[in-house]
Amino acid sequence: MAESAAGAEKHAPAKRGRKWHIAAKRSKVKAIEDETLRAQTEQIEHIKASIRTAVEHPFRVVKRQFGHVRAHYRGLAKNGAQVLTLFALSNLWMVRRTLLATAAEVRL
Repeated sequence: MAESAAGAEKHAPAKRGRKWHIAAKRSKVKAIEDETLRAQTEQIEHIKASIRTAVEHPFRVVKRQFGHVRAHYRGLAKNGAQVLTLFALSNLWMVRRTLLATAAEVRL
């Protein structure tokens, strides 16, 4: 996945049968005159956006909640360990309400 502003020509060719699914610009989708084609295109773009949102959300959590906005160069092993730990914490952060609700049920 890539955003439309990134430009498809900047990407390396896809490997092993992979294909880039670049998001279409909103103005180009609105310019489609055929109603059924426009509806199908909007549905496809909605699917692309929902996938992109699901993929980018853990990165937002790591950057905003845990402050990891840039790599501090202290060795590949330490950077790798820190990133893995932060993503594990981001998984816990994203399900914290569910975990707290089940913990409250257990206590009662």
